[in-house]
Amino acid sequence: MEIKKTALAGTLESSDVQIVVSQGTNGLEFDLVSAVAKQFGDQIQATIEAVFAAYDIQNAVIKVVDQGALDPVIKARAITVCQRALNQVDQPQWEVL
Repeated sequence: MEIKKTALAGTLESSDVQIVVSQGTNGLEFDLVSAVAKQFGDQIQATIEAVFAAYDIQNAVIKVVDQGALDPVIKARAITVCQRALNQVDQPQWEVL
């Protein structure tokens, strides 16, 4: 699926993650900012990539600002940002959950 609009999910509060997604042309391009990127950066990216794969999003620019979020929070924010970017807020894909 193709990104229809730039979308944002999450906050910059402690234990949260903010994800901004916009249209891209070269696959999934990540910009990850996190104090724990060396330890958990690959896992954060893998969690987000799994959600984007479930929505069949293949091209996007993804900006992630992590404030120590746990995996379920990252997944929830990724699902939200995908639905917003695809303009599917009123029609969630329950199988992704």
